[in-house]
Amino acid sequence: MTVGIIANTQKEGARIALDRLMGVLSVRRIASLLEREAASLCGVPGGMEGPDLAAASDVIAVLGGDGTMLNAVAKLGPTDKPVAGINIGTLGFLTSCTDDEVEVFADALLSEKYTTSRRTLLTATVRSVDGTVKEFRALNEVVLARGQTGRLVSLSAYVDGDLLNSYRADGLIVATPTGSTAYSLSAGGPLISPAAAVFVITPICPHTLSQRSLIIGDHVTVELAPENADEAPMLCTVDGRDCVNIQHGDRIEVRKAEHALNLLRLPGHSFYEALRQKLNWRGG
Repeated sequence: MTVGIIANTQKEGARIALDRLMGVLSVRRIASLLEREAASLCGVPGGMEGPDLAAASDVIAVLGGDGTMLNAVAKLGPTDKPVAGINIGTLGFLTSCTDDEVEVFADALLSEKYTTSRRTLLTATVRSVDGTVKEFRALNEVVLARGQTGRLVSLSAYVDGDLLNSYRADGLIVATPTGSTAYSLSAGGPLISPAAAVFVITPICPHTLSQRSLIIGDHVTVELAPENADEAPMLCTVDGRDCVNIQHGDRIEVRKAEHALNLLRLPGHSFYEALRQKLNWRGG
């Protein structure tokens, strides 16, 4: 078995966690491959680009947190390989275990006692009025929001070409079930099980309180567009990472990506456990 490793090199404790993971894998005769930045952190020459790492690995381990996982999705590109998040610190929504549990992780790989949770990805296509087309991939959400103005902006959402609504708000979020625990939740959106085949459209601080989140099937295409030229440029962000200025006349098409993320889950760790822990749920 070969494990490809991506690490957040800026996170405190990353080098210690990386050395420990590689040591645990080596003892069990599991080969390790390092992504370029992880190799640099270890002082190892070379290192692989994300797509090459995914192709050469049986499992990919992502050392960091939920944000590192979002970046890893972009680095790896389309892949069916199981991806395990190993959080440096407390357990996250997207991580399989913490850096204190790497021995459990390695043993689960050898015994094949793990499952995968298939997570929907989004493809965001930005079509500019000048004819330029840019495409991005997201695990959590695509957002169209006001730019440098401090005022509310006017924007529209369409579902399969039909107008859903014209909003006066700080922005709009189109999120996957995975992304329902992120920005959409902070904006008042609902929690959604990762297995649900849906998107959620959530307005950010809408002027009219009756404008609420809407859950729709993930077989549709959602289109977002600014309405007023004097409010441009707006800002499109993809998983809080890729940012594009959006001018009046530009369009953002959001649809379900052809590939999904196979998130590795260890026994005893589930989405519902993460909800209880992260949201501090308690019984009566």
